[in-house]
Amino acid sequence: METDTVLQTSNEKLKYKGYIDVYNLMKQKVLHYPKLDTILMVEKYIQKYDGEFKKKALWQHLPRKMMYQTFSVIIQYLLESGKISVDGEGKIGWIYYPKQAQYYYARKDLAWKK
Repeated sequence: METDTVLQTSNEKLKYKGYIDVYNLMKQKVLHYPKLDTILMVEKYIQKYDGEFKKKALWQHLPRKMMYQTFSVIIQYLLESGKISVDGEGKIGWIYYPKQAQYYYARKDLAWKK
C-alpha cells in the first residue's frame, strides 16, 4: 500500500511523458517480460522483413516462439522508442536509421532557411 501512495504522489510530480508511460506499464499485469535476446531477435526480424507483416503474422513467423503477450510488450516498447511504425494497413516497418539521419542532418543544402 505504501508503494502505491509513493507512486501516486511521484506520478503527480512527473513532467515528462516517458516517466508516465513507464508508470502505466508498471500498472499492467504482464505475465512474462521479454529478455534482451528476445527483443533483439524481434528487432532483427522486423528489419529483415520491413513492412511485410502485420502484428499477428509477424508473431507467427518469428524464428523462436514466444507468448503473444510478451510479443505485444516488445512491439509496444519498439513503438514508444520510435524504432518501428505501423502503416495504414497495419503492417509493421522499421524506421530507426540513426546513421542515415545523422548524414542528412549534416548536409547544409537540406538545412531549413528562414
